Amino acid sequence: MYYLELGGEASDTSLALAEAEQAAASGITRFAPGLATAHVIRPERISMLAYTRAASTVVGCTEVDEAALSELVQSASFSRSGTVAVRARNVRNTADISTQSIERAVGAELVAQGFDIDLESPKHELRVCCSEDTAIVGWTVATRRGGFGGRAPTRRPFFQPGSMSPVDARAYVNIAAGRQLPGGTVVDPMCGTGGLLIEAGLCGAECIGIDVQTKMSTGAAKNLNRYLPDSQWSVLQADIHRVPLRAKSADAIVFDAPYGRQSKVAGDSVETLLSSALHAARRIGPRCVFIADDRYEALVETAGWRLDEHFSRRVHRSLTRVIHVLTWQVNPSRD
Repeated sequence: MYYLELGGEASDTSLALAEAEQAAASGITRFAPGLATAHVIRPERISMLAYTRAASTVVGCTEVDEAALSELVQSASFSRSGTVAVRARNVRNTADISTQSIERAVGAELVAQGFDIDLESPKHELRVCCSEDTAIVGWTVATRRGGFGGRAPTRRPFFQPGSMSPVDARAYVNIAAGRQLPGGTVVDPMCGTGGLLIEAGLCGAECIGIDVQTKMSTGAAKNLNRYLPDSQWSVLQADIHRVPLRAKSADAIVFDAPYGRQSKVAGDSVETLLSSALHAARRIGPRCVFIADDRYEALVETAGWRLDEHFSRRVHRSLTRVIHVLTWQVNPSRD
C-alpha cells in the first residue's frame, strides 16, 4: 500500500486524484484532506505529476500525537539500513501540531533502532503527514520533479497574455495521455503559445501542434525549440475545420479553447470552433481533454464523445475554466 500527498488547494483534490489515476497509480482512495492511498504506483511517473507532491510506502497510521507516532515507529519492523531523515508535514495546515517536535520524536525512535540521521543526503526518508486528526507514516518512494517556475509563460521566448500555467498544463496532459506516456502522441489543435505541448513533450510524448494564426504557430515553435530540443515535435499552421492529420494518428488530444475576446477567430463563434475541434479530435484519437469557459455537453455528445468527468478551476474573478475529460462513445457505425 502507498500513500500520495496531494498538492494544490482543497478544491483541487478531484483534479489531483484524476491526474494520479490516469498517469501514475491505481486503486486510489481518498484518505484524509490532501492525502490518498493507492494499491499500485509507477514511481517514475509520480515524479512527472503536477498535483501530487510525493508517494510513500505505508508504515502505518495513527492519531496526530507525538507519543502515538513514537509508539508506531517503535513497534514497526524496518528491513533497511543506512542514513535516514524524517520529514513531517502539516497537510494544508489542518492539524494542530508542531512538525519540528514530531521530527525530533520520530527521529529519536529511529536512532534507537540503529539508524543514523542525515538531513542533507539521507539514503532513506521517512515522511510523516498529518491531516486534521490523522497521521500517516511512510518511506518515500518518489517525489514530484517540479521546475514549473522556470517554464512560466512570461519566461518563454514567445509570450501572450492569458497563457496557461505549466502546472495546470501538466495536469491536463497527464489526464489526457498519462497511460500512454512516455511514448504516446499528443495533439493540440489550438496550440496557441504551445504550453500544453511543452508539458506533454517533457513527459515523453511526441507532440503535434496546430494553430490557424501564423503568429501563434511560429511562436509556439520557438517555445518548443527552447524547452524540447531533444524531443519529437511539429507545429502546423492550419484551419481547425480542416485538420491535416490522418485518422487514429494520436493517443490523446488536449486543447484550451478560445473564449472571450480570443474566440473571435476567422469570424467563427466559439461554439463553431469547438464543434470543429471536437469532430477533428474524434477522428484522430480515442481520448480528449479540453478546457473552456463553460460546459459544452451538447457539443461533446454531437461530436461522438462521452463526457467522463469535468472539473471547474477558478483562474481569477472573471474566469473559471471547465476541464472536460472525454472518451470515444461506442458507436459501431462510426468506429
